[in-house]
This record gives sequence, C-alpha cells and structure tokens, in this order.
Amino acid sequence: MAKKHLGSHFDEFLQEEGILEETQAAAIKKVLAFQIRQAMQRNKITKQEMTRRMKMKSRTQLDRLLDPDNVSVTLLTLEKAANALGKRLEVQFI
Repeated sequence: MAKKHLGSHFDEFLQEEGILEETQAAAIKKVLAFQIRQAMQRNKITKQEMTRRMKMKSRTQLDRLLDPDNVSVTLLTLEKAANALGKRLEVQFI
C-alpha cells in the first residue's frame, strides 16, 4: 500500500461539517479550566480566595471560568486569572 493514511485529516472533516472553530474553542477551554484548577490546587487557593484576587463580584463568575464546557470567556477574565495565580497570559496565532 503506497499511502500510509487513508482519508482526510480530522480538522478537514470538522471544517467540512462546519464545526472546526467550535470544536477547537471547546478543547482550548477544557485545557484552560484544567490548568487554572491545577494551579489553584498547587498553590492551595480556594475559590473564595481566587474570587477575591480576581476582584470578582461573585463566585458564580469564577465557576463559569472553571466550567470546561462554558466557552464564553473573555481575555480580560483570563488575564485576571493569570495575575491572580502569579502567572502571565500569552495568546498567539500559530
């Protein structure tokens, strides 16, 4: 067999289905939520403390950030989370 792989790439399939961007956004949000939770646990930061550090009005806002299925998050919120954890946010196109 001359070809190692048969068919198209998965990204091409998602693009054809019209769901590439939504799928990528969901995957990125799951990773971000996981990383934020991990950093909070590593630094022993409670949700209450994280809410205070991010200057949020309610813990519900933090819960939305930590919800891996909620892709509605702003760069400002991510920047606040990074600062609250003593980290820096980097966004880049690759």
